[in-house]
Amino acid sequence: MPASASYRASTRHSDLGSDFYDLVRPAEFPQHILRYRNQRWAERAGLGSLSDEEWIDHFGRFVPLPDSFEQPLALRYHGHQFRTYNPHLGDGRGFLFAQLHDVQDGRLLDLGTKGSGQTPWSRHADGRLTLKGGVREILATEMLEALGVETSKSFSLIETGEELERGDEPSPTRASVLVRLSHSHIRIGTFQRLLYLDETDNLRKLLDYTIRTYMPQAWREEEPDRAAAFLEEVCRRVARMGAQWMAAGFVHGVLNTDNINVTGESFDYGPWRFLPVYEPGFTAAYFDETGLYAFGRQPDTLLWNLYRLAECLLSFAPQSSLEQALSTFEPALHREFPGAILRRLGLQSKSFEQDGALAKALWSFLHESKTPFEQTFFDWHGGLLSAQRAEKSPSAHFYAQPSFEPVRAALVNFDPAPGIQFGHPYFARTAPCTMLIDEVEALWAPIAAEDDWSVFKAKLDQIRSMAAAYGIETSSQA
Repeated sequence: MPASASYRASTRHSDLGSDFYDLVRPAEFPQHILRYRNQRWAERAGLGSLSDEEWIDHFGRFVPLPDSFEQPLALRYHGHQFRTYNPHLGDGRGFLFAQLHDVQDGRLLDLGTKGSGQTPWSRHADGRLTLKGGVREILATEMLEALGVETSKSFSLIETGEELERGDEPSPTRASVLVRLSHSHIRIGTFQRLLYLDETDNLRKLLDYTIRTYMPQAWREEEPDRAAAFLEEVCRRVARMGAQWMAAGFVHGVLNTDNINVTGESFDYGPWRFLPVYEPGFTAAYFDETGLYAFGRQPDTLLWNLYRLAECLLSFAPQSSLEQALSTFEPALHREFPGAILRRLGLQSKSFEQDGALAKALWSFLHESKTPFEQTFFDWHGGLLSAQRAEKSPSAHFYAQPSFEPVRAALVNFDPAPGIQFGHPYFARTAPCTMLIDEVEALWAPIAAEDDWSVFKAKLDQIRSMAAAYGIETSSQA
């Protein structure tokens, strides 16, 4: 291992065998400029002491990390894209570079790439990532982590000195390579591919590997019980992720089955958005013309995707058992959503009924009043003890409306969660840290025009301040 690092590596994914991936070589880039490194998660992975040059060697030139993969793995999968099945997918501009163990909890960590060159699944594309795309992914993951969403982490971004031609932004445009950290890159589409190819033995191998590696509590000695327990566990995890998205006002944009992993972490950010105001029909992708993946349809879409996973397990468990497992999704979503709302408000849970009543009242208010979404959570963080601060908010007139009275009445029942920092400098602001599309464009503009990263870095500092105020640990070095 590098002299300046102390990590525990793994090659666990390669245990699945060559039917599940292709060995590939990374692109050779003409330049390597380190634009971002996630220092907190580097520490968690045992790589925090790497020098910048060592960092670039591993995450720009992709010199293998000793004791992990000697050669990167481009993973194979299929998926439904806007509900149309595509058997020609796979890692087309990325690969699994290394696996490490979290030094705090021992969990397996995947280091996967985006923009690292062509693979057998590139489909004539260049296998590259625009610098703007890399910046957008950093902003998405940093913001989501600060808002309490279980998400992949942007680990590294290196500008590569190439000029790319793209049809959806001014070209030529600058190129980059991103490394993201996640607990798994096994997707619903990974299972779908094996069903499509009628590879039942490999499907069984993937099922057992996934349970043993990521959710050993779902292991059952009898295969039908094992398959049903696995599906139920995935349903719970995906429901939690969906509830966190909704509470954060987040729209993923492209909820294809290849973008949903079985460990229930949000990942792979393209045309994402955050809500300005509560709007169920709000979409993130300009090409989502029917609103299939609109904000309010995300829970139903996640369940639809889980049905596709269940179809892959019909060889191992009766349909009735799988349907019973699927039936756990909606109760889990309804259980997780009030909890996510309370965490955003910095309040202690009281009971399922009272938590749900507050969440329902707040959701109805946001829908009816169209008050700025993030401002409301900012103003009422800590509950009624923040009422005086809320009265000075730019949104104060919304809180004087009759539609807010059910929220105020529900808040009476709740106390601030332990550790709430009413005096944190973040709450001296009149407006919260947000990440609306106009702000993203404004952050990118000085980078594009003058290679000025100061506004981008200042925004990351704001996000970290918000996270600290909310009691969420997140820190990066950009």
